[in-house]
Amino acid sequence: MPMDPVLKRDLQEKAVQVRRLILEAVHRAGAGHIGGPLSMVEIGVALYFKMLRVDPQNPQWPDRDRFVLSKGHSCIALYAILALKGYFPVEEVFTFDAIGSRMQGHPDMTKTPGIDMASGSLGTGASPPLGMALGARRLGKTFHTWVLLGDGEIEEGQVWEMAWAASYYKADNLTAIVDWNKVQQFGFPKDGNLKHRINPLPNVPEKWRAFGWNVLEVDGHDFDALVPAMERAKATKGQPTCIVAHTVKGKGVSFMEGDYNWHAKVPNAEELAKALAELELQRPRA
Repeated sequence: MPMDPVLKRDLQEKAVQVRRLILEAVHRAGAGHIGGPLSMVEIGVALYFKMLRVDPQNPQWPDRDRFVLSKGHSCIALYAILALKGYFPVEEVFTFDAIGSRMQGHPDMTKTPGIDMASGSLGTGASPPLGMALGARRLGKTFHTWVLLGDGEIEEGQVWEMAWAASYYKADNLTAIVDWNKVQQFGFPKDGNLKHRINPLPNVPEKWRAFGWNVLEVDGHDFDALVPAMERAKATKGQPTCIVAHTVKGKGVSFMEGDYNWHAKVPNAEELAKALAELELQRPRA
């Protein structure tokens, strides 16, 4: 069934708002990541504004769905989404990376409302969600656990230890999403042009299938594809699901898209203005 057009417009509008907040916050901080946060926007928006059973007024609600951003360096996107969801004021996002701020450069579950797991050391954020899922089963809880992984991050061995264990225990209340934007901060030049990097880990869907996961491939920027895939993942029984989301690093800003230089580059005032102007044109029209 086609997505409700009102909901789709709302999700698209939220995506634009999140991208604006990412760019403005990193610009003000003078530090932070850009490319990875921009590539995960639709994934995060679909989760928080359609899929997740959460209560921003009660962040520690025991029966809430869990979400872990394993690629913790992209947390500015999550902070923007949490703010729009109502966990804290939107203005607080602009304190990103400041001393004493709850909006630190990597998620801190002891400080920031809505963070279910601290993360940042790549690969180590994959295992706690499996523990959450198995804990829910043991306690008779019905919440679903989601984890978002970077495609560079899944080169870490701990991710695949988790993948094997999740399949072994048939953790069908766990869904992993891979933000497959195919551009890492570092890699190998092609024909002397450093803007072109080879895919460091090919055949990502096949690898998850080999570990016994149900695998769904989608366009990670298309809500009409993302939301049904998430619903199918949640409904799948007997095995965990991995949604492999084909995304574009730096999505939404033409001069950032696909360019590894924007992994963690701060836009200057002119670049920020140009990017925000592009995003304004992407707002959905009634």
